[in-house]
Order: sequence, then structure tokens, then C-alpha cells
Amino acid sequence: MKLLQNANIFLLTLAGFSTTGLIYLGFTSTSFRYKEQRICLNIPKEHQGISQMQSPQGLSYNQPRVLGPDGKGILLTPWLAPVVWEGTFDPTLIDAIYKQQNITIATTVFALGKYTQFLKDFLESAEQNYFVGFRVHYYVFTDQPDQVPEVKMGEEHQLTVMTVPSSNRWQDISLSRMARLEKLIESRLLNKADYVFSLDVDSKFYGRWGVETLGRLVGVVNPWHYDRSREQFTYERRPESQAFIPSTEGDYYYGGGVIGGLVEDVYKLVKTCREKLDIDASKSIEAAWQEESHLNKYFLYNKPSKLLSLEYLWDDRKPKLEYMKLIRFSQILKNYNEIRPNP
Repeated sequence: MKLLQNANIFLLTLAGFSTTGLIYLGFTSTSFRYKEQRICLNIPKEHQGISQMQSPQGLSYNQPRVLGPDGKGILLTPWLAPVVWEGTFDPTLIDAIYKQQNITIATTVFALGKYTQFLKDFLESAEQNYFVGFRVHYYVFTDQPDQVPEVKMGEEHQLTVMTVPSSNRWQDISLSRMARLEKLIESRLLNKADYVFSLDVDSKFYGRWGVETLGRLVGVVNPWHYDRSREQFTYERRPESQAFIPSTEGDYYYGGGVIGGLVEDVYKLVKTCREKLDIDASKSIEAAWQEESHLNKYFLYNKPSKLLSLEYLWDDRKPKLEYMKLIRFSQILKNYNEIRPNP
């Protein structure tokens, strides 16, 4: 909830729940960002946890779709999370609202091995389209820091190189992503950023990506599964894996190329996924699509508060859908056999 008072902005943020039915609401002035005055309020227990949007396992309901029967994009999920398409927001209005809030968006990309070749296009296209006019801090994880290109940053945009060890398997790069995000949030982001996105580096921006994408927990539809039934989704289907989803359950197949939201909510996501990955590893289990499989399991039972449409994660190998007015972010054409350290 955002409150405007005499041109001073105060953020009313939910700090936490307790089993006693108490919550703490902190009023934080953006001029004194980390100072809080807390007020204790009694909230009936039946209203607790609603904002977490958790659903029980084994619940039977119709599978939601990205496109309606008329072929047009849906605007709300069945749990009433907005779906962002071109035309659902006014960029001038929404930018003006968020501009007053002095926010910082942390953004991580992983460029290991031959994936460093994609950094230049990613960063240059981002600087033309990604949160232009807002404070952005890129964190580039790489095993070749000398290969990070010099790209002119826009006003209030900066980049930090995070050097990490090389990997012999591309799957290991994928598997380590959640753990590295968890550590980054713990060590740097909790007091330095409001939102965080993790984006695939082998992608390019073709249009605006702005504050319309912000939310508590943000997911994106995978462009290869948007029109498939839940039985056809490439979820992890082995019950012994922590990422297991039965064929009778599933909303959308979420793409691992975009993970975002409030720092605190993304931290809970990546920490949970990392813990589940560790349990699988202790049993010598590797989920079908590594961290993306665990992401889909998390989103199934912890619903995202905002869903980004196919505009925000497309693939250059696919022709644009008739309903799509534009493509904002797309995975570029590449030969995986040439860029991955193993098949």
C-alpha cells in the first residue's frame, strides 16, 4: 500500500505474521529508508496468510490458460493475479507513480563459459529498454571476468561483476543458480534493493520492460508450453524428487529465464528451491530441468502475484503470435552444442 502525504512518500509494508494474530506494519520514509516506526495491530487469524497465495497440494481444478477461447490473452489468473500484456497499462502513468518511490531494481545474469558471448547484446539492449529512468544494479556472475564487455550505463545504472568457479556441465551452472541468488540476497540485496530479477543472458530486449513488471512474486509463461495441457508439461514426474508434480496438477509451465519480485519474496523462493535441490542431490537425483523444475513446483503451491505474458519471454525460433502486439524479451538463436560445455 502506498501512501502520499504532503509530497512525502511513506511505504506501508507488511513486516510479518505471528501465530498470535499480530502483524507489524512499518511506515518507512524514503528519505530515511531503513528507519521504521512499528505499530502493532490485531488481525483475525482467518485473514492471515492471504497475501502469500498458497494453495494446497492435490487440489482439483480446471487448468488455466494463457489465451482465451477467442485467441486473446487472458488478463487475470484464476487466483486474480494480473497478466501483463501491451495495452493493460499506461506507461506514462505507472512510471510517474513508481518514480516517486525511489526504488532500486537488482538484476542478475549468469554468463559462464561461452555464454559470455551473449553479454554485450544483453546489456546494450537492456540499457535501451530495461527500467529506463530507474535505479538498476546489474550483478553479472561469470567465470571469465575479463570477458565482461564495457557497456555504457544509463543514469543510475551500474554493474558489478561476481566471479564464480567454472563448471564442466551446463546442468551444474543451472543447478547452482538458486544458491548463488540466495547468497547474493543475504550478503548484498536485503538492504540495498527493493526488487530483484534474475534473467537469462542468452536473450535480448526488443521493447520496453518497466515497472509494469513489478510485484511481490513475478512469474513468466514459457513460450514452448503456453498452449499445452498440464499432462504434457515437462514437469519433474518422479515422485522421489522434491520437484515432483503429478500429471493431474499444474497451472502454467513457468520459464526459468525470468524470476522476479520483492527481494524478500524472491529470497524465500530461491532458499526453498535451493533446499529442495540439496535434498535431491543427497539422493543423487537431478530434476528434469534442474532449477526450472523446482521453480515450477514452488509456483504451483505459492502462486505468483503477477504473471508476465509471452511478450516478456519469447524465443527467436518461434514466429510471433497473431495476438501479440510486440515482443519485449526473447531468447536468441544459438547452437547449444557449441556453447554448452557438454551435450
